Amino acid sequence: MIKNTVELPLSDKATDAELKKLKEYFKEMPLAEILTGLKFAKNRWSAKDAGTLKVGRKSIIQKEVHSVTTEQAQWRLKNWKMMIANYRRRGYSYPTISRIKKILIQKSKKSK
Repeated sequence: MIKNTVELPLSDKATDAELKKLKEYFKEMPLAEILTGLKFAKNRWSAKDAGTLKVGRKSIIQKEVHSVTTEQAQWRLKNWKMMIANYRRRGYSYPTISRIKKILIQKSKKSK
């Protein structure tokens, strides 16, 4: 087996534990998997740096239902087709929309 050596310039000073972990990854994982992971990490870091990183589903749902009153929840459920169109326009997936609806149903029943 031929051993290749790679020299990496790092932006920060790496600790011994971090270097050991890097060596472990390169030793145990196929190079293609490492490159795929690094590409994903770079794209995520770039999006985060540019401020365009989309937040997770959980925080999207919380943002939509956080301060909704019972009356507002009932209105949204009565006009659900319009709400779906708005959510889809914002790029929400159907599972996210159904989770929002589930919480709105719970909020609409609280005062009854």
